[in-house]
Parts: sequence; structure tokens; C-alpha cells
Amino acid sequence: MGNGMNKVLPGLYVGNYRDSKDPVQLDKYKITHILSIHDAARRIHSDKHYLCIMASDSPDQNLTQYFSLCNDFIHAARLRDGNVLIHCLAGMSRSVTVAVAYIMSVTPLTWREALKVVRAGRAVANPNLGFQRQLQDFETYKLVEERRRLKERYPSLALADRDLAECRVMLDSYQTMLNQRTICEGKCAMGRQCPTGVCRTGSKRQPRPRRPSTSSGESPGLKRSPSTLSTASTASGYRPRSSPAGLYSYTGTPSRPTRSASGLSITRITDPVGGGTAMAVGGTEYSRRRAASAPATPALSPASSPPGSPHRTSHRSRALQRCS
Repeated sequence: MGNGMNKVLPGLYVGNYRDSKDPVQLDKYKITHILSIHDAARRIHSDKHYLCIMASDSPDQNLTQYFSLCNDFIHAARLRDGNVLIHCLAGMSRSVTVAVAYIMSVTPLTWREALKVVRAGRAVANPNLGFQRQLQDFETYKLVEERRRLKERYPSLALADRDLAECRVMLDSYQTMLNQRTICEGKCAMGRQCPTGVCRTGSKRQPRPRRPSTSSGESPGLKRSPSTLSTASTASGYRPRSSPAGLYSYTGTPSRPTRSASGLSITRITDPVGGGTAMAVGGTEYSRRRAASAPATPALSPASSPPGSPHRTSHRSRALQRCS
């Protein structure tokens, strides 16, 4: 983006905001017309012809509505042997979209081929996905009418054959650079170094490999915090309610809870007679002492066992003793 403006067709250049202010480059390429399209587009040089369009680099920004206006400004300047600079802020998205729309309108190329022509001249060209969809829709619904309109308004064919021949040369150059990996199509994978810096996904951040779960049930790489885990949660494998959601992940089979530091004890009781189950919850040491000092409550007499099953009484008595 900082290597200066780039020629994409004879008399047509694409650059960034800094290039548009550089008098050395403007004189070097004999720029006579400047198409400025960005959030604060304004005239800078009084000796240049300007077309200023206020537009943001957002996928929701409608650039299609300006294509005909930009085509007239560019084509009229080139027919008068002028040189046009299209620029936005970075020279990657908005200005490239306008250049692609113009090339589509004055040649038989599709929007993808026209984008390759621009990329062959300016490797960092990369319109956002919203602008690419607008170019595709423009090709599908409005391109035929725009080509007819330009031919009626500018009947001169002085640029037609030269532009088409130049586009074919640029397409061949693009394919050569693609094979040599000096240019890309903006599809570099995450962690892969983009040869042109176009791909925004080619960062240093590497994808985290997925590790298999361990037998202990604790997610690998996550350490249990002693400030948030109690004795019961460590023994049972349950995630404590005080820990943030998503911080710990326990996938092992939980074991039977035991008496914890908080004083809670949970015991599962199975009735040997009826076959049912129940959960008995014991209190803290303090609550047990209070219960001991409280007035005695008449104890319930255990139900008698059916005749012929004396061993069931002893089992039930032992089961009830575990709750006390």
C-alpha cells in the first residue's frame, strides 16, 4: 500500500490517499483527473479535475449507484488523452471496486476477470465481500445496459481495441504471478503467510489443536483453582457454581459426594423392602450440636418386617443409622 500508485490500464491508475497528495507522483504519471472516493473526499490540487464521492469502506455501502457517474468521468478523461487516478484511503477496496466496474463496462470481461486485471497491476487490490457481491449483481442485472449507454454517449472506439489487448496481457501476467506465488487471490489459510499481504486471515495466530480428553475428566491445559474449588467439588468432579461459566469443563463420571469442608454430606439410601431410593442431607457440626441440645423428639418406630424375613429388619436398621 505504500509503494505508490499503480497502472492498471493505459491512462488509468489506482492508489491510496497519500499518493493523491504526492505532487512528485502526480507529475511522474501526468495525472490530470482524480477520482477520490472515501469518507472525507475533497479537492486538494487546484490544477486537477476532481470527482469526489463520499463513501465508507463498509459492505453495506452502496457503490453501484455511483458506477455510471464514475464511468463517465474516467472514460471522458481517457478519450481526451488524460490520465486518471482513482484513490480511496488504502487503495484496496473502494477505489478497486470502481476500477473493476469501469473495466467491465468498456470491455467484454466479467467482474472476476476485471478484478484479476486490477490485481495484476496492483497486488494489494482486495474489495470487501459486500463490494464483490455488488460487482456480481452489477454484472448480472445492469452491465448490458451500462455498456449500451456508454457506446451511445461515447461512440468513439479509440480505446476499445487497445483496452481489450491490454487486459489480455494483464490476465496472462496475473496467471504467471499466481503460479510463481508472487500474488494471491485473497484465500490464504489462517497462519499461512500471504505473499502480497492481501489476506487479512494470514496472521501469526495459530489454530489451537484439539486434544483428547483425559481419564480424570478434567480438560487438558486447565488447572483447578484452589480458591474456587472445595473438597467436595474436587472429589466429585462437579464444577463449582462460583467459577465462571466455561472456565472449567469436567466430563468424567462423578463419584459419590463425601463430607466436604462446607459441612454438607449427601447420602443415597436404598429401601431394601420397597426398593425405592432417597437422598439424606446432613448438616454442619454446628447444626448437629444445636440439634443435640434441642428437646428430644419421639423417635419413629421402624416398620415391622414381614414374617419369615428377619434379616430385612437388620438391613433397614443399618440403613436408617446412616442417616443419623
